[in-house]
Amino acid sequence: MRHRFQLIVFDYDGTLVDSQHGILRAMTACFTAQGLVPPDAAAMRQVIGLSLESAVARLLPDPRDTGLVARVSENYRQAFLALRSAADYHEPLFPGVRETLVSLDKDGVRLGIATGKARRGLNASLERHQLGHHFVTMQTVDTAAGKPDPEMLYLAMAEAGATPGETVMIGDTSYDMTMAANAGVAAVGVAWGYHDPVELRHCGAAAIADDFAALPATLSDLSGARA
Repeated sequence: MRHRFQLIVFDYDGTLVDSQHGILRAMTACFTAQGLVPPDAAAMRQVIGLSLESAVARLLPDPRDTGLVARVSENYRQAFLALRSAADYHEPLFPGVRETLVSLDKDGVRLGIATGKARRGLNASLERHQLGHHFVTMQTVDTAAGKPDPEMLYLAMAEAGATPGETVMIGDTSYDMTMAANAGVAAVGVAWGYHDPVELRHCGAAAIADDFAALPATLSDLSGARA
């Protein structure tokens, strides 16, 4: 199916990979390490997609306590690294990811990633799933402002040589949709992630894909043409 987009940028956690279980375990561990009551699971899922420090700050009683934010964030990094190194660590791809990436990665279309993950974590996950070869640009919070700031999309477009009109952001959170709006690019929400599709629509999603197999047709519909 034909579409107008030359650059398709994906969020990672909650869009390509179902990483919530490891994230929730690490977040629970880092709050406990500081003698704090861990947030409930729904609250933790709501901040997935933000940079780590921003996510932690939103979950703390006082987000202005920068010292505590830094300590909890460092505890999280340590906890997540330990989890990721365990033999039983499980971070599955969502159904249809591989097949859909293959179908989109052709005819001059370039794929990218814009994620709140650190580059080290992104690289480790891409290597585990053998997905890295699909992406010509990978933007993380190591080198760009976190969502919903549009900087990651600006950098992705510059690297890929694409204009805003040729670019679409695909993600599962309101932060992805708002980042896309801030960058002046189209946005597609996904129904299988961590934020409600109603919220994604409210934040600018032009369409919602119910599953990965629906993405090519969704992109074609946004372009106003089918092959």
